[in-house]
Amino acid sequence: MDQNELKRAVAQAALAYVPEGQIIGVGTGSTANFFIEGLASIRDRIRGAVASSEASAQRLRVHGIPLFDLNDVEGLSVYVDGADEVDGGLCMIKGGGAALTREKIVAAASSKFVCICDASKRVDVLGRFPLPVEVIPMARELVARGLAELGGRPKVREGVITDNGNVIIDVHGLSITAPAELEARINNMPGVVTNGIFALRPADVLLLGSESGVQTLSLR
Repeated sequence: MDQNELKRAVAQAALAYVPEGQIIGVGTGSTANFFIEGLASIRDRIRGAVASSEASAQRLRVHGIPLFDLNDVEGLSVYVDGADEVDGGLCMIKGGGAALTREKIVAAASSKFVCICDASKRVDVLGRFPLPVEVIPMARELVARGLAELGGRPKVREGVITDNGNVIIDVHGLSITAPAELEARINNMPGVVTNGIFALRPADVLLLGSESGVQTLSLR
């Protein structure tokens, strides 16, 4: 199977985690797009969705899935999203699509986080994929210097402005052996909105697509 077929397989498997009559959280990116396509086939069984980006919101609208503002709901039963990397503890790097802040917010509001990705995203140690950090524009150089002090090579993502009006700095060359600690440390830098480590709120379930089928990993 090619990579798109693997993504489609895990997206279909994630539909089993969607409870009837509920509002669910929907992520951003190529794998999440396949999930949105699958969700369209059962849209009459759910109340609607909260999107983690404007791009996903538009896709949900096209498929006739009702959209809710997170401020208007008390919580979400499940959040389904992909990852750029995921380790054995189900900690992730996310933000390749520059939606990391809203993704982290929706994940925090959800009772269960189901991560869907193909086997190429599974790693022993996070950091091979550059770590995205969303930064308020006036703090760009200040934050970049701080990230360099951590041993990484920060690079501003050219031509990218987030849905929140901020910039993305991608940090190359990190080996993230203590993801929760590093997540908190970077988030404490003045000017940082958030970073793409999802360790303080990791995935609850990982659906991993491989040539042998969809594997399910869970720590709970």
